[in-house]
Amino acid sequence: MSKLTREQVAARLKQLPSLPSAVTELLASFDNEDIDVTRIAHQIAHDQGLTARVLRVANSSFYGLQSRVGTINEAVVVLGFRAVRSMVLAVGMSGAFRIDHCPGFDARAYLRHCAAVGLLARGLAGGVGQNPELAFTGGILHDIGQLVLAANFPVQYAEVLAYRHQHDCFLVVAERDVLGLDHAEVGGMLSDAWRFPQALHAAVAEHHQPAAAEGGSLADLIHVADTLAHGLGLAHSADEMVMPLERTAWLRLGLDGDKIVAVLGGIEAELDETCQALNA
Repeated sequence: MSKLTREQVAARLKQLPSLPSAVTELLASFDNEDIDVTRIAHQIAHDQGLTARVLRVANSSFYGLQSRVGTINEAVVVLGFRAVRSMVLAVGMSGAFRIDHCPGFDARAYLRHCAAVGLLARGLAGGVGQNPELAFTGGILHDIGQLVLAANFPVQYAEVLAYRHQHDCFLVVAERDVLGLDHAEVGGMLSDAWRFPQALHAAVAEHHQPAAAEGGSLADLIHVADTLAHGLGLAHSADEMVMPLERTAWLRLGLDGDKIVAVLGGIEAELDETCQALNA
């Protein structure tokens, strides 16, 4: 088994390509009340690949627009800055890693699961007093530590996936047993390196242990959405397991069965189109 140290991971994170400047500025915008939205929209539009993917998401059934938007400025006007920001962050950061040489890593199942968590978190957010678009972003990015490991340590992570299959255990257990750390910890390191706002940092680093996070944080919501997505088998993965729900997160959010049922209708159809848009 190939243990990894935090120093090895940190060294590899320093070698990652820089994020697109528009993505970096959008991350900083969470802590800035005086945002020049027009300038940021113009900056996004200069990245043609990023713009094309964002517009595919904007025009998908996820937002249910009556007419198509053709520019980033139109998307901001119709959907609002926060919605466009969530789309740019989702496609900009998830697209920063290529998974080509990690046997056993199912990129399709990974995308479906993260999109499902994003959709569920977005659907639940309004009823628990949280921002829906931030919740969607947190759901999309919550497992980004898996991408870091699979893309940058493919041999070691393939061992993790084989161990998980052999021992029929949770992925975080396999990661800790084989590597000595897990994807939430690695995701937290990435969120520090890329200067995520605190809410997104919590969603990434603490979604498996939300009780350790600040009460009522986004980590609680992502933890519940993560548990639901696994329980419903939305990733369509043969290895999917139902993870235990941490009661603290459930109680702090004030959730009940009616709130959960209300967001489940049509989730599969919405998930399919969202995945197509994010994967384009």
